[in-house]
Amino acid sequence: MKLIVKTLALFFVLSLFFAAGFYFFGDQTERVFSRERCVTWFADQKDIAWIFGILLLVSDILLPIPATGIMAALGSVYGLMVGTLIGFAGSVLAGITGYGTARFLGKKAALVLATQEELLRFKSFFDAFGAYAIIISRVMPILPEVITVLAGFSNMRFRRFFFSLAAGTLPVALLFTWMGTGNAFGGTFGMILAVAVPVLIWPVVAKFTRI
Repeated sequence: MKLIVKTLALFFVLSLFFAAGFYFFGDQTERVFSRERCVTWFADQKDIAWIFGILLLVSDILLPIPATGIMAALGSVYGLMVGTLIGFAGSVLAGITGYGTARFLGKKAALVLATQEELLRFKSFFDAFGAYAIIISRVMPILPEVITVLAGFSNMRFRRFFFSLAAGTLPVALLFTWMGTGNAFGGTFGMILAVAVPVLIWPVVAKFTRI
């Protein structure tokens, strides 16, 4: 089986796995961790609630946590700057967790699914184009988890992975935190902007940082 077919098959299986979590448990987690509930909870425990905000965002790598609502709640309680930093930290840690798990626990599985030569080609492909996939996926449901796992599975260079993850996460965290502070700007245009800006500046960042 060619590498591209195996990659698409793995992408489909991972997407199905994460989608199943949303299908079976999405409504429950949406009710428990709704934006309104999180605002009340975070406000009552403001001194330590940021820790739980980060932990909830990290758990989004496995559980169907409404991450955008949590970021908005962080903005409501902590304000734009602090809320963005908390949301950014939690989302980046979630990405690193998925990447690390796939990279260090998936080596044997990778060799079962593909030859060493195919894995090297997969790594080269992800090193070349994975950054764009990571950046674009951050604003979408399910795909952030899938792409970070694929990046780890491909053994993508960690430095390149981290910087592209940060570049894609920061504007998204800023957007939803901004919306949580009560500002009207957002919606479709805001999400397009949150993707377009890091995608456009990524080639410059990659060139000058040599990642």
